[in-house]
Amino acid sequence: MATTRKPGLPEALVSPVNSHNEWDPLEEIIVGRLEGATIPSDHPVVACNLPPWAARLQGLAAGFTYPRVLVERAQRELDQFVALLESLDITVRRPDAVDHGRRFGTPEWSSRGFCNACPRDSMLVIGDEIIETPMAWPCRYFETHSYRTILKDYFRRGARWTAAPKPQLTDALFEADFRIPGSGEPMRYILTEFEPVFDAADFVRAGRDLFVTRSNVTNHMGIEWLRRHLGPGYRIHEIESRCRTPMHIDTTFLLLAPGKVLVNPEYIDVDRLPDVLRSWDVLIAPEPDPLDGNLLKVTSMCGKWLNMNLLMIDERRVIAERHHTGMLRALEGWGFEPIPCDLLHYAPFGGSFHCATLDVRRRGTLESYAD
Repeated sequence: MATTRKPGLPEALVSPVNSHNEWDPLEEIIVGRLEGATIPSDHPVVACNLPPWAARLQGLAAGFTYPRVLVERAQRELDQFVALLESLDITVRRPDAVDHGRRFGTPEWSSRGFCNACPRDSMLVIGDEIIETPMAWPCRYFETHSYRTILKDYFRRGARWTAAPKPQLTDALFEADFRIPGSGEPMRYILTEFEPVFDAADFVRAGRDLFVTRSNVTNHMGIEWLRRHLGPGYRIHEIESRCRTPMHIDTTFLLLAPGKVLVNPEYIDVDRLPDVLRSWDVLIAPEPDPLDGNLLKVTSMCGKWLNMNLLMIDERRVIAERHHTGMLRALEGWGFEPIPCDLLHYAPFGGSFHCATLDVRRRGTLESYAD
């Protein structure tokens, strides 16, 4: 018998946010913007991930807008990427344009902003919940405000919307005498355990299992906050990285499909992967093409391995950088269908296809894929 809604009762809302993993069929996505992009501050937590010479240059340029030539090249590629997504019948949402050069502060410090090119960093989607993350870079403190128009719309339509505790970002969070560990030295990080901080881009999702790298923007306390917040229905596994300047998992370890994981052979010891992955196919990322690898060493805050920064459209189709021909061939050999696209000049703003997006809705349900 058909049921009739009683007068005065609200209709049940169906959340527009629904994403449990990295590979279910993609239906809606947020893509970042470049307008107003500002070179990030010279804070030690920013400089620690750059070569010393690059950190000095970045410090001199901090707070200025990015050179027009960099923005224009990246914008052309970004526009083509958005058009590609829409041609695949994927709904694309964009944050508000913001002048990131405006100064802001707290009682303890002040800073200018950065950009909203990488929604993957500041928000984490777990099922029907979207979580604003407590990022460690002071220049990114209010970055999610440029997404508030979208977040409020999702909330009104039924999504859960959470913000992790806003960090103080005082000197107590950062090791005063930090230096990058050399080869063979014990790993160390610029972050203390003063308070929980994490970037969402240090996590990838496989249903009830999440994988994370501790890094110079994600500490143990941040990982533990998310573990307690999600509760016993989820498991979080730490991936050991040999990267000396770790920041974000998606150039180290990326889930492509059920039972298939892509790993960076420079940063990952496959014999030390979590036991829950013992039945998975471990795919070794090819070395970046020499020309592009050398370019990315200079222009990218994410290092040379952006050939791994892929976006899965579904279990087979994957958007990959057109210039990374070695990765395109490898994906075909592994049974995927790569869709080449240009985004090489996006690197100075934080990354490539995975970094530049946040998959909000994928057609699928919560499942367990790990042993």
